Amino acid sequence: MAVGMTSDRIWTAALLIIGDEILSGRTQDKNVGQVATWLNTQGIRLTEVRVVADDIGAIGEAVNALKARNDYLFTTGGIGPTHDDITVDAIAAALGVEVEIHPEARAVLEGYYESRGGINDARLRMARVPAGATLIKNAATGAPGIRVGDIFILAGVPRIAELMLDALSGTLEGGRPMLSRTIGCWVPESEVADLLRATEAAHDGSQIGSYPFWREGRGGANFVVRSTDPATVEACIAAIGAGLAALGYEPVVDGI
Repeated sequence: MAVGMTSDRIWTAALLIIGDEILSGRTQDKNVGQVATWLNTQGIRLTEVRVVADDIGAIGEAVNALKARNDYLFTTGGIGPTHDDITVDAIAAALGVEVEIHPEARAVLEGYYESRGGINDARLRMARVPAGATLIKNAATGAPGIRVGDIFILAGVPRIAELMLDALSGTLEGGRPMLSRTIGCWVPESEVADLLRATEAAHDGSQIGSYPFWREGRGGANFVVRSTDPATVEACIAAIGAGLAALGYEPVVDGI
């Protein structure tokens, strides 16, 4: 569980995805889901996601905007060895600090590349950090992630980002994780909109989402209940099930 977990405080995070390849469609982002899932486990809610190009001004503007309204900011992408990996430069500029070679990062990279052709200027770029930063361990390639205050700079490669998140597990302050449960029904969601609205209003701290689908030649929907309180989740599921049955529909607990 997260460090300093509290019951009532809601901790939030934003995710900034950086890269022309995402915006062009050449690469499909896979980090949103895993970052959101990991954050929830830490008791932190992902409140917004933004995608920006490899542009120092755009990255800086997004960093300042997102960190101003969230407890934490995570970024993915743009920390590799090539000239267009400018995330470190952009974040340093946004924070008003210099870029420096982190001695520990340099040592890690030198060790990793000792049997892989040695360190060079391109590889050394991955040891550059905003002044005052600390490192996030990367068990895959050695090239570390970076933490500057409450900004966490992760790799864009999903597997490497996952390892960096693993290294951060249990180190951030957060609240209670958001729990969820699903109940489904072969029913048009328009026919149960009032039931869902009334159920959510009657249970403080609950959120109910409706997700319609079309299968087997007919329509239905799954209803996802979310809350930090397990009793509230179960109460909402029971209320929706009873309401569906009263309307003449058969609820399917855990969804269709």
